[in-house]
Amino acid sequence: MELSDANLQTLTEYLKKTLDPDPAIRRPAEKFLESVEGSQNYPLLLLTLLEKSQENVIKVCASVTFKNYIKRNWRIVGILVEDEPNKICESDRIAIKANIVPLMLSSPEQIQKQLSDAISIIGREDFPQKWPDLLTEMVNRFQSGDFHVINGVLRTAHSLFKRYRHEFKSNALWTEIKLVLDAFALPLTNLFKATIELCSTHANDASALKVLFSSLILIAKLFYMQSQIKMLICVFPSQDLPEFFEDNMETWMTNFHTLLTLDNKLLQTDDEEEAGLLELLKSQICDNAALYAQKYDEEFQPYLPRFVTAIWNLLVTTGQEVKYDLLVSNAIQFLASVCERPHYKHLFEDQNTLTSICEKVIVPNMEFRAADEEAFEDNSEEYIRRDLEGSDIDTRRRAACDLVRGLCKFFEGPVTGIFSGYVNSMLQEYAKNPSVNWKHKDAAIYLVTSLASKAQTQKHGITQANELVNLTEFFVNHIQPDLKSPSVNEFPVLKADGIKYIMIFRSQVPKEQLLLSIPLLINHLQAESIVVHTYAAHALERLFTLRGTNNSILITAAEMAPFVEVLLTNLFKALTLPGSSENEYIMKAIMRSFSLLQESIIPYIPSVITQLTQKLLAVSKNPSKPHFNHYMFESICLSIRITCKANPDAVGSFEEALFMVFTEILQNDVQEFIPYVFQVMSLLLEMHKNEIPSSYMALFPHLLQPVLWERTGNIPPLVRLLQAYLERGANTIASAAADKIPGLLGVFQKLIASKANDHQGFYLLNSIIEHMPPESVDQYRKQIFILLFQRLQNSKTTKFIKSFLVFINLYCIKYGALALQEIFDSIQPKMFGMVLEKIIIPEIQKVSGQVEKKICAVGITKILTECPPMMDTEYTKLWTPLLQALIGLFELPEDDTIPDEEHFIDIEDTPGYQTAFSQLAFAGKKEHDPVGQMVNNPRIHLAQSLHKLSTACPGRVPSMLSTSLNAEALQYLQGYLQAASVTLL
Repeated sequence: MELSDANLQTLTEYLKKTLDPDPAIRRPAEKFLESVEGSQNYPLLLLTLLEKSQENVIKVCASVTFKNYIKRNWRIVGILVEDEPNKICESDRIAIKANIVPLMLSSPEQIQKQLSDAISIIGREDFPQKWPDLLTEMVNRFQSGDFHVINGVLRTAHSLFKRYRHEFKSNALWTEIKLVLDAFALPLTNLFKATIELCSTHANDASALKVLFSSLILIAKLFYMQSQIKMLICVFPSQDLPEFFEDNMETWMTNFHTLLTLDNKLLQTDDEEEAGLLELLKSQICDNAALYAQKYDEEFQPYLPRFVTAIWNLLVTTGQEVKYDLLVSNAIQFLASVCERPHYKHLFEDQNTLTSICEKVIVPNMEFRAADEEAFEDNSEEYIRRDLEGSDIDTRRRAACDLVRGLCKFFEGPVTGIFSGYVNSMLQEYAKNPSVNWKHKDAAIYLVTSLASKAQTQKHGITQANELVNLTEFFVNHIQPDLKSPSVNEFPVLKADGIKYIMIFRSQVPKEQLLLSIPLLINHLQAESIVVHTYAAHALERLFTLRGTNNSILITAAEMAPFVEVLLTNLFKALTLPGSSENEYIMKAIMRSFSLLQESIIPYIPSVITQLTQKLLAVSKNPSKPHFNHYMFESICLSIRITCKANPDAVGSFEEALFMVFTEILQNDVQEFIPYVFQVMSLLLEMHKNEIPSSYMALFPHLLQPVLWERTGNIPPLVRLLQAYLERGANTIASAAADKIPGLLGVFQKLIASKANDHQGFYLLNSIIEHMPPESVDQYRKQIFILLFQRLQNSKTTKFIKSFLVFINLYCIKYGALALQEIFDSIQPKMFGMVLEKIIIPEIQKVSGQVEKKICAVGITKILTECPPMMDTEYTKLWTPLLQALIGLFELPEDDTIPDEEHFIDIEDTPGYQTAFSQLAFAGKKEHDPVGQMVNNPRIHLAQSLHKLSTACPGRVPSMLSTSLNAEALQYLQGYLQAASVTLL
């Protein structure tokens, strides 16, 4: 694409269309952009557009498109082979790096943020080796005095340095971190001091203070990040700790303390919801102080008392408004960090101190406020996300809970005693007038939960509880009564609290109480409150996964039998309640119910599958909830598996119900659903015992279209589907679709060229070799091996070698050892010997997986005992080393070493627009053993085959063994012969 006005205009028009709510307009525009993004100058056109366009919406759209383009394509992954080109040419890369920093710094903040993210993505790959001047260019901008520019630099640096927190330790990482600290620590400190001075100078200028405090927030964030980076350096014992931080501790901590106690009226806001600059800065300083209290005890100790005092004063004087939530949360987290450290516990030992903390900090911040009630009712999705999924890290309640746990570490008895008094008081207040005082009970339940919870996992809930709290008694006296009340809509917050209590303490509450709770939970699936019926669904799903003492399912299908109908009815009804049409917790509960109940659901399947297909059709119009969609497809798969296990002929009724919807999904190219559709179709096809139905054969040619294979998310399920075609209908394909075999092999050729997908190519090839009639692939066999040898020569990797070894041994089993030798030597004289010597013998130990090892063992046994050239040509010298390698495969540990230069990324991480592949657990394929009926024990098979060979060539085999096989291997072999009750002649 040329850098022309015409192309800029075209790009503008298509970017506008990508914002259109109508999918008929939006999707073609997205496809156009996808089709041109590999063109030279495409990213430069986007940058030109966001710089020169007169329309702000186009500028923003271009900046977001550019960032996403960089995110997908900048990384030059080690998996790329000739058919997967680098989408960004070198000249574009150079031009982008030359222009993006000044463009970012001169752009409005909205666009600056997008370009800042793009710089950090590029920096993650290119800095410092391929972009050595990036940091210098950024630091030099500190001298500009323009705080719009300075903030752009700070924001970019923050984004760029984030990655160091998750890097693996290495000397290269240490060198890079040291470079960053050397280049950035001093300029950042100087900027901090200069900004503090400017704040004093402009103390009465509100607009100047807003800009300066925006910078201070970013500086404080970078201080936190650089302190974390410093922690990384500390783990390198051979390296010196940079002294810069110690030398400048006074500067940072004194100014942080000053800012923490600052109260400038000009920075206060009237907004009760949105945190102002002062609150955000103080929040970050609390975070920084907590980090130093935890990780840098010695250095921070002189400053700790004044920070404890300042933060305590902050907590007791800060209001309940939402805008202070982050500040209060971080301040409490600081106290939690301090009280957990053994050498600070003296600060909290006094009974009056503990009582004061409870009264003035913990209880007030556990109260259910009007803002919480509003979120519960009007923003239930966000409320659930924060409360259920643990993303409440920055909430007052979560912080107060953490402080309770921290205090219990050293003062469990006194803390439990003090808080129990408050719990009883709150419950008494509730009892006086429940309709008015219900928030007192809510706080009491939360306080009990905090007190009792010592250790928790996602799978089991609370695994270690405070023995001083009687959880069962509290459950029976205060939780069950709320759940047993006739109305499921009364006191919804307390209902949600009670259900959450069951969820959290499910491993602590006795089974009989859990069984009594199940009908109550099922009943609450009908509650109008989204939070209540969501919690009920989630609680049921969690209970159904609980395991007993011997790892058996705690709640059995038999125990659930009385509730099956009402459970399924209420779960599906819950999906019709306002706000829950795509509720992932309900759909997950449906999936888990199917999995637990198994054949008990069969009478309800006709109704269930109708409702699931209707839901599938509805959500396919605009898929927006990935987890909901995944559990929906899992539920469909379970319906198929359970029903067809009892009645295999029922597969036809599922196809009748589903194929109309699947056809619509494929025709409308619903990318998010296509990988799922292929998995469900594979499952259905594998259920057929005889020939492939004509409806599948009509689809077969379409599955070979190259466009389907361009999306990485399609590859695993498509390969699985083609394997199902080959397993069930190889003869039909050979007779009725022989002209499609080149297309099938074309797919194999494409996959084999990619390091990411070569194993999928081998899956397909193995199925072709195993199932297709030999005559149908005769003409292609030699070319298949030539392609494999070309890839081996150009790009040999451990993964490819392992797959190649399995394939050639499967080929040997299918066509015979002599056929394998002949095809190798027809490509190049003596190639068979080279493959044995250079690949099979040295690499066979790398093969993993029981079935894969078995295939290799049987194949090598055939080469040893059924290939005449191994006994009477120059290949004979390789006979004993090959046998030695086979015995090693049986007896030695797997060689799982992978060379350092081999870097593989998961398929989900490959660049592109594509939807990632998500494996459906309940569409899983059973492991297939192609030699299962032929060979049961490969060691016995080797012994029997050697006996047969020695019978045909008396004296030869013992002679070769005695002269060349090492003693340990010979001993193992004697054991195989004895087990098989045979001898060598």
